Amino acid sequence: MDLHLKGLKAIVTGGTKGIGRAIVETFASEGASVAFCARNGAETAATEAAIRAQGVEAFGTVLDIADATGLKSWVEAAGKAMGGIDIVVANVSALSIGADEESWRRGFEVDMMGCVRLVEAAMPYLESSEAAAIVSISSVSGREIDFAAGPYGAFKAALIHYTQGLAYQLANKGIRANTVSPGNTYFEGGVWHQIKDGNPDLYKTSLALNPTGRMGTPQEMANAVVFLASPAASFVTGTNLLVDGALTRGVQF
Repeated sequence: MDLHLKGLKAIVTGGTKGIGRAIVETFASEGASVAFCARNGAETAATEAAIRAQGVEAFGTVLDIADATGLKSWVEAAGKAMGGIDIVVANVSALSIGADEESWRRGFEVDMMGCVRLVEAAMPYLESSEAAAIVSISSVSGREIDFAAGPYGAFKAALIHYTQGLAYQLANKGIRANTVSPGNTYFEGGVWHQIKDGNPDLYKTSLALNPTGRMGTPQEMANAVVFLASPAASFVTGTNLLVDGALTRGVQF
């Protein structure tokens, strides 16, 4: 299937590791220009070089999403460098699962407001695009109560509500908005890699909950994100796509 992404311009928050890196690479493989951000300078530079080696434009920027001024400046710079923005992917999470106030604050600033500010900064470009799409990355923890209940689960649930609201509010402008909710996703250096080594009982319990007998991969999550962001999904808006290997058991209407 041709996703019709060649020549489009995408921005992705958190594009150097795991799901974010896979999203950036998949957009590039489909011929889209990509601007992305991350906090680690060396990883950002290395990712930019790897994407440019594919023969597409890539722009990596060092940024903490909680920096509201920096986030707005980055979006404006990315739009200028690429000559527009067609696709916005809010991927970054603070991964805050603690019960302390600082965890709630960080979750709000990064997961929630990071997405809101990203969308608002990109809106002038999206309104000028003929293929405008927003994809927010939530989680199965936003749909069911699990060990990540607290700031992580609460803000992931809020992202689904916020994004579906955008879909309704922006439909008459031709701007689509969807959410992807990944299930447990394993990659080297990721959260589940750390849990596997540091809390093997939790890892085994979580793995056993999935009827497929495994966790997902970043590429499997990225495939869903890139499809929803593409013109091939032109009539899909306001949906929350679970990519979890049947981990969640509630019926989604």
